[in-house]
Amino acid sequence: MITRTFATTFFYLASLSILFAQNKPKYIFYMIGDGMGLNQVNSTEVYLADLENRIGVKPLIFSQFPIATFASTYSLSNGITDSAAGGTALAVGSKTKNGVIGMDSSQTKPLKSIAYAAKEKGLKVGITTSVSIDHATPASFYAHQTNRNKYYEIATDITKSNFDFFAGSGFLKHNTNAAQESVTSIFNLFEKSGYTLAFGKADYDRLKRKASKMILMNNKDTDPESLKFAIDQKDGDLNLKEITEVAIESLTKNNDKGFFLMVEGGKIDWSSHSNDAATTLHEVVDFNNSVQVAYDFYLKHPEETLIIITADHETGGMTLGTGSSNLNFKALANQKVSQGELSKIISKLRINQPNATWEQIKTVLADHLGLWTQVKVNANQEKVIFEAYENSFIKHVHATEKSLYANDDKLASVAVKTLNEVANISWGSGNHSAGYVPIYAIGAGSELFTHKMENIDIPKKIAQAADLSL
Repeated sequence: MITRTFATTFFYLASLSILFAQNKPKYIFYMIGDGMGLNQVNSTEVYLADLENRIGVKPLIFSQFPIATFASTYSLSNGITDSAAGGTALAVGSKTKNGVIGMDSSQTKPLKSIAYAAKEKGLKVGITTSVSIDHATPASFYAHQTNRNKYYEIATDITKSNFDFFAGSGFLKHNTNAAQESVTSIFNLFEKSGYTLAFGKADYDRLKRKASKMILMNNKDTDPESLKFAIDQKDGDLNLKEITEVAIESLTKNNDKGFFLMVEGGKIDWSSHSNDAATTLHEVVDFNNSVQVAYDFYLKHPEETLIIITADHETGGMTLGTGSSNLNFKALANQKVSQGELSKIISKLRINQPNATWEQIKTVLADHLGLWTQVKVNANQEKVIFEAYENSFIKHVHATEKSLYANDDKLASVAVKTLNEVANISWGSGNHSAGYVPIYAIGAGSELFTHKMENIDIPKKIAQAADLSL
């Protein structure tokens, strides 16, 4: 994942960036880690170093970019933004109310995004994500809707955009509008607008040669809501790195004018909402893997490429340390599945063995989290886990822990929380925070990204760098 030492890589990147700083970028990568605050990045680097049995950090590829600063994320209506207002700010360069997609706060005026500005300039445009394509952040770049929950209406705006490539897990409402009326399938509308629909990487490979415009989705037998968490993915599962690779392939085909590509790592936010630290770190690494693809492209076109990395907001109020001066992030390596997947495993056990013993539950938690076998559990922690087991398997009271994107089994949630405690990592809430988000930049025009910024400054600086009319 990281092929150079920090010092060597930093010097090399800085030299290239300075050399080509005054060029206008032909290829623009705008990469957004949804929910990825400064501490999500920092904790991942601490975790990677801890796996090497050393105190410190192991830098991600993007944290070594020569330009590094940070931004505020408040919306026009709230001190803490949601993904609609946050995504809109990053897309159009204006703040709006929470819940609004690509429009002003009065919800009457559509606002042009940097993606539309790139399309007007003749660049090909790609919008990609690890969640559904009609989700708030990707939608902010192509849609103009009064509410982020108008999923069908958001999807219809794809047909108006004429953008060249879309990719993600799928669509949440393909034949039902916001008024709960049955309507024409969104897939029919896409095909009538000239889009080739591909379901999975193999389908993409089969169709790519004859497609002028493409929408890549997950396999038909999978959840359209999102790709699997990186920690849960198996061989053959569509992932963000693959999406980034095929987006570049698609956007460079028969194209000498350049491209604009937005890539969203959408599930950093989801795992942070669940306060699932290990899954969050895997999501940041997964996002970093997609950045590596963009960076490899940059190395081939350093004088023509701009890469911007940022986030729409921080999620969870993630904190490194719970009072002790020691961090034990290596303990998180014992977690083999996400909290959501562990919840499914426990729910299946409850169906098959409703009176499972405490020893059976301990074995399940040891196998998937390393508790007791690899990770020491103190008496107070065991008491809390046992109470959750007792309620579920003895009293048969099925308690759950609800977050924005999940409703997990209480026993799974308590067990993951225990592992977080052992690692000395904590959370302020299960929602967004007003924490600063990072900005990293490299390549042509990257010198414009200096000092503390507002989130709305980022697309404006991209437009300035590439001579786009935003």
